[in-house]
Order: sequence, then structure tokens, then C-alpha cells
Amino acid sequence: MLAGTRDAFYVAADGGEVHRVPWEQVEAADWDRDTDTFRLSEVGRWGEQRPIHTAVLTDPGRLLELVRERVTASIVLQRHVVVAGRRGLRVIARRAPSGSDGVQWIYEYDEGVDPDDPAVREIALSTLEAMRIEVGLP
Repeated sequence: MLAGTRDAFYVAADGGEVHRVPWEQVEAADWDRDTDTFRLSEVGRWGEQRPIHTAVLTDPGRLLELVRERVTASIVLQRHVVVAGRRGLRVIARRAPSGSDGVQWIYEYDEGVDPDDPAVREIALSTLEAMRIEVGLP
């Protein structure tokens, strides 16, 4: 079972346990028309496997529209910063679409960018600080 509300996406596992994913924790969602597979990935943590939920849906109906609208509503601000050549990182400010929780700051690194590189860390931190000042968010 899959369901979406104003505040979260819900997935029922085979054993009946329901997993709640707040919209600000959804990284992406899509539906493969050829395989009828709906796929939703969570933001996750650096260095850990990103949680992914899949289900076979012959027609996603309005579910995919809801997911995209709610995820978009959770993004306060995002900025891509180049680190080397065309590669870089994205600094993203997200919060619950209802506005009930505080802002969560997330880094997403392009393929081949090492988050442990001191130069990358400095760029990430300075970009984050500039964005906080720009929008007046903690």
C-alpha cells in the first residue's frame, strides 16, 4: 500500500508495518511506464545506503503528481556551487510543507566530488552560511 497526505508519504511493508516518510525527507520519485514500477528514494545520510521504496502500479494516478508537488513545496532554497570544472555540490534548505518544523540544511554532492576534501568542505560551509544570511534562516 502507498499513500500520501499533506505532510508525508506512507509505505506499508509486506508484514503490515507502515513506514512514514515526511515530504522533506523525500529525495526523488518516479514511475517507469515500461515496468509499472513506482520508485521513491529518501534523502538518507552520507555514506549510508539511501532508503528506496518500490511498488508495482499499473497506473500511478495522481500519486506521482502529489509526490512532486509536496516535495517541491518542501524546498525553501537550493543552490549549486561549482567545485572543480562542472562538478560541485548542492546546498538545499528544506522544511515540512506545512511550515511546522524548522529548516533542514542538506548537501548533495555531484559524482566524483569528495565531501572530505577540505576545499570542498570550505565551499560547502561558506555557501551554507551565505544562504542562511540571504534568507534569514538559522
